[in-house]
Amino acid sequence: MSMTGHALADNATFDPPLDARLNEQVVMVPAGEGLRDRLETTIFKPDGRGPFPLLLMNHGKQPGPSKQQKRERFVYLAIEFVRRGYAVMVPMRTGYGQSTGDYRDRGCDMTASAFGQARDLRDVLEYARSQSWVDAQRMVVAGQSYGGMAVLALATSSEPGVRAVLNFSGGLRYDNSPCDWQATLTKAFGLLGKYNHIPTLWLYGANDSYFAPPLVAQWHQAFVGAGGHARLVDYGAFKRDAHLTVGSRDGVAYWLPPTLTFLRSMAMPVKPIVEIGEPPALPATGFAAQTDVDAVPYLTERGRAAYKVFLGRLQPRAFALSASGAWGWAEEGESPDLRALASCQQLSSVPCQLYAVDENVVWTGAGAAAGSHD
Repeated sequence: MSMTGHALADNATFDPPLDARLNEQVVMVPAGEGLRDRLETTIFKPDGRGPFPLLLMNHGKQPGPSKQQKRERFVYLAIEFVRRGYAVMVPMRTGYGQSTGDYRDRGCDMTASAFGQARDLRDVLEYARSQSWVDAQRMVVAGQSYGGMAVLALATSSEPGVRAVLNFSGGLRYDNSPCDWQATLTKAFGLLGKYNHIPTLWLYGANDSYFAPPLVAQWHQAFVGAGGHARLVDYGAFKRDAHLTVGSRDGVAYWLPPTLTFLRSMAMPVKPIVEIGEPPALPATGFAAQTDVDAVPYLTERGRAAYKVFLGRLQPRAFALSASGAWGWAEEGESPDLRALASCQQLSSVPCQLYAVDENVVWTGAGAAAGSHD
C-alpha cells in the first residue's frame, strides 16, 4: 500500500528500475493464435550464458481493469531462485498490463477460465525452450492466486521438461456472482485433479483473506480424491493477510523451506550458488526519534496525521516528504522506499526525500529548502 498528499497513490503507474543484480530485463513474448499477441515478460537470470533451470512464475488478478495492472516481478521469489542458479520468467498474461489482447473471463465456468489463462503459459514455455540460456529439461511452473489456478490447469498435460508445479494461495474468488463460487471452484479443483500429470505443492496461510483453511482443505481433498498429486502446506498466519505472502520480503521464511524440500524431491537444484548483494541501506541519521511527530519538517496537520498512521504500518515501510508540504508513504511489497518517493512526487513541485525507512529516521535535510505548505 502507498499513500500520498491527500489521496491514494496510483500504484499502477509505478514501475521500479530494472535490478542489475538479477540481470533484469523486459521482453515481449509471442503468444496466442498465430503468435500475434505479445506478452510483457520480466526475466531475471544469473550471470553467464547458461543454460539455467527455469522458474516460470504467474501473477493473480488485482481488482479493477486488467490493463491497469502493473508489471508483476515477484522480486523476493526471483532473488531466491536466481541465487540457486535459476532463470526466472514472469509474464503478464493476455490482456494484463502492457500485454496485448483481451482478458479472458468465463464467469462462473471457473474451469474454463483457468484453462484460458494456461494457454499463455504454454506459449511462454515454448518460447523458453527455444532460448539457449534455458535448460529445457529442468523447469518449474508456479503461480499466485488466479495464477495458481492457471498453473494447475497447465499441469493437466505432460509438459516436456516441467518437473514441478508450485501453487501459492491459488484460487479464483468471484463475489457477487450468480453462482456459488465456492462450490463451483471445488468442482473445478476436482476436475484439475482428475487430469493432473505433474506433481504439485500447495502453499496457503491460515489468515488468507480470500481463501480460508476449511475451503482450501476441501479443494485439496477434491483434487487428490480425483487422483491428483498435491502436497498441501499450511504455514500458519502471516502478518495481516497470508494471501500476500509470496510478494513480501518477510514471506520468504514461510514459503521457501517447504518449497526447497519439494523441489529437492523433484531432483531440482536447491543449493545457493550465486552471490547476490543486498542493496545499500540508508543509515540512520539521528535527526529525531522516529516517534517524534512534531520533529518531522514541512508537514501540515494533515501530513502529521498521515505520519502517525505510517508509524503503525508494517515493515518494510518508508515515508517521504518535500519542502512543498507533500508527503507519501508505502508499506510491504517491493521497493517501498521508491514507491513512497514516487507517491510524494506526484503532488510536489520540488524533489521529495526519504524521512523514515523501517524503524529508522534517515532524513538529512540535504537539498531541502523552505517552501509553501498546502
